[in-house]
Amino acid sequence: MSKLPPKTPQNMNGLVLAAGGARGAYQAGVLKRVSEIKALAGKPSPFQIITGSSAGAINGAVVAANSANFIEGTKQLVRLWSNLDASQVYRFDPASLFETGTQAVLDFALGGLFGAGRLQSLLDATPLHQFIENHFDGEGINRAIQSGHLYAFGVTATGYHSGKAFTFIQGQLGHALWNKSRRVALRTHLTAQHILASAAIPIVFPPVPLKTGDSVAYFGDGAMRLTAPLSPAIRLGAERLFAIGVRCQESADSLLRSELSTHDDYVAQLQRPPLSQICGTLMNAIFLDHLDTDIEHLNRMNHFVSAYLELEKKIPAEQQELHEPMRIIQPFVVSPSADIAVIAKTLEHRMPRRIRYFMEGLGQPDAQSADLMSFLLFDKAFTRELIQLGYHDAGLRIDEIEHFLLEGKKTH
Repeated sequence: MSKLPPKTPQNMNGLVLAAGGARGAYQAGVLKRVSEIKALAGKPSPFQIITGSSAGAINGAVVAANSANFIEGTKQLVRLWSNLDASQVYRFDPASLFETGTQAVLDFALGGLFGAGRLQSLLDATPLHQFIENHFDGEGINRAIQSGHLYAFGVTATGYHSGKAFTFIQGQLGHALWNKSRRVALRTHLTAQHILASAAIPIVFPPVPLKTGDSVAYFGDGAMRLTAPLSPAIRLGAERLFAIGVRCQESADSLLRSELSTHDDYVAQLQRPPLSQICGTLMNAIFLDHLDTDIEHLNRMNHFVSAYLELEKKIPAEQQELHEPMRIIQPFVVSPSADIAVIAKTLEHRMPRRIRYFMEGLGQPDAQSADLMSFLLFDKAFTRELIQLGYHDAGLRIDEIEHFLLEGKKTH
């Protein structure tokens, strides 16, 4: 007789870490403050399920590997982001930039005559590969799973051939897998290469090869096609989702009011956006918009499920149809209270001179729309500001966070 797969544990907290390039430093600050909750002192991580993409995958890997010692994991995250330098992420030496420029000229000017395809990306991400290799603790993730402190860790990357969001999962036996129209989950042994693929910002960084079954496919940033970033953690069995975004909702609302203003409103005349602002909006569409939309969708689904479960109680058991179990998912989101784009604008002089020169050629956006800079400003002055912002924002809501993370443990 074949054995049934293990039953998914109940009452699990999920940590969802959104994408965002250099904005990922904000998540380190939030998690550092959460780790200081007295009730968590000396205890394992409160998150049994961790999912992330892009910078969120890097942060998630550190937290997952330190599941037995949550506070040490968050300290490590803060150290990594506090000392980050652009040279640890991409090359900007003259030789590298000249090679990229030459490839671009040959492809765009002479590609029709002599063939194209030389240019793989705008920047050489070899340093990022080495950075992730140096700090990825695969053995730590293994130990966390074997000890039961971690149920599953999922990293999402986008397949450049199928266009689907692939979530690569390492976890305990019997964790969920899925194959939907736009999302695929694969059980695997995670490596630094998976993290690198998830963090490969499209166009900026080159595609990353990963083994999928018996073949090798190429992947890029996981945020591109993961339009429902909460979904992997929900499917893995999380009942409470602690999500950390990297977008200031108040700032987004302010920009919207400017676009919807009337003659009676006292607002500055909006200027035609430069190419840099258009690129920033594109980055927003990839990295920032999905979490807000998914939270709205989850809240609607919770209302629907609540009504359905009440109705189901009135239906005799023998008349109930078999379906995938439905449950209420409790979300909690921490997002920046200040506009990260404005912070990046004040520190744009910290960008490597050669990269800044190129970006200035794309035009100067207004401060609130300097999103492109905020994704690529891998500099300790900027990341330390974001860590402090995350720590501050989590501190303002620390009682709510403590209740959210620990209430299920007290009532079950």
